[in-house]
Formats: sequence, C-alpha cells, structure tokens
Amino acid sequence: MESLLWTRPAVFGRFGIGSAAEAETIRPMAYNQGFYNLALAVGVAVGLVLLTRDGDALVVGRTLVVFGSACMALAGLVLATTGRNYLRPAVFQFIPAALTVLLVALG
Repeated sequence: MESLLWTRPAVFGRFGIGSAAEAETIRPMAYNQGFYNLALAVGVAVGLVLLTRDGDALVVGRTLVVFGSACMALAGLVLATTGRNYLRPAVFQFIPAALTVLLVALG
C-alpha cells in the first residue's frame, strides 16, 4: 500500500498525512517501508506454508514465522513509543504478531 498507492489521499490519509505535498515529501520513505513490510509478510507466508511439511522444511517454516512475526511485534512496540495517536495502530500491529510468535514457538 505504501509503496504503490502512496499518492492517493485515502492511503496517505490513513497515516495521518494531511496533504499531497506532505505525502510527496515522505514518498521515498513510504516506498521503502512498504517493501520492507511486504518482505516480512512474504517471509511469514512462506513460513506458514512450510509449517505443513515435515523435517527440515518444518524447522525453516517455524523460523521464518517466528522471525517475521517477532520483527512485526517489535515494530508495534516501537510504534507505541511514538505518541498517543499511534497507540491503537501499535496494538493492532503488536498483538497478532506476538500471539503468532507464542503459538508457533510453543507449538
């Protein structure tokens, strides 16, 4: 979303950006952030597929899911430190990722 659709008001508005000029200034950062998020999501998705396998593939799957989800949970904690306006999105980012880490690590 940040990488490909950033210049749309509905997209940059979701991130608290108030104008197209502001969005254009932030565009390189949003582009990078979007692909970073996509890379983590692809890693977790591949890991989830590998969780259905046995042997080494299962180990790799668990590793990918735990690592990617731990990165997302940490990012949620960092987001929570940026101000009260970001607390709700931080919770939505942190909780599913942290639960995934627990479930996969314990399972």
